[in-house]
Amino acid sequence: MSPVRVVIVDDHMMLRRGIAQILGESPAIAVAGEAAGGPGLMRLLRDAPVDVVLLDIALGDRDGFDVLKQVRTEFPRVAVLMLSTYPESQFGVRALKSGAAGYLNKGCSPAQLYEAIQRVARGGLFVTPELAERLAFGVRSDTPASPLDSLSNREMQVLKLLANGHSVGDIARELSLSANTISTYRARLFDKLGIRNPVELVSFAARNQLVAL
Repeated sequence: MSPVRVVIVDDHMMLRRGIAQILGESPAIAVAGEAAGGPGLMRLLRDAPVDVVLLDIALGDRDGFDVLKQVRTEFPRVAVLMLSTYPESQFGVRALKSGAAGYLNKGCSPAQLYEAIQRVARGGLFVTPELAERLAFGVRSDTPASPLDSLSNREMQVLKLLANGHSVGDIARELSLSANTISTYRARLFDKLGIRNPVELVSFAARNQLVAL
């Protein structure tokens, strides 16, 4: 059986190389390429056959969920496994709802990573016990398990950027949107999360492990 062809997408070169080294220890997996962000990934997908994309959420050029959407649109047969420093409790359900085949924290073991890649390459979903519990909770209740679950992907993106010190103008330029639009997103965040000011926003983001270290 041919090895699963995997592309690693992370904006930190050392992390990409570390993941590639770990994957290289499995004869069932072949690293087909590395990319620092969305444009590099799309070039790789257009140039060579790929089975699985390991995709980070926090990318320098674009939000990982934006890249996920593009991959699902242009290459629907390629499985995307989100691999991030953010905890499953914050982004796991969101990733699956957005079209990812699974979600793993970067603190996972090599064995768990191998298992996840093999499973999604066969067309399945990889769900950890914690994520399965959150999915079950969502089925049994109309109330989001976390206030973050009520946010859209764009609202979550703006929240992370605000919490990490970006101004409204900076975010507008980064996302190619108007400052008024970003201000509207910020107002929605305050309303949905019960936040009254920027200090509370940063405190909320820190408690939920959304602030970059």
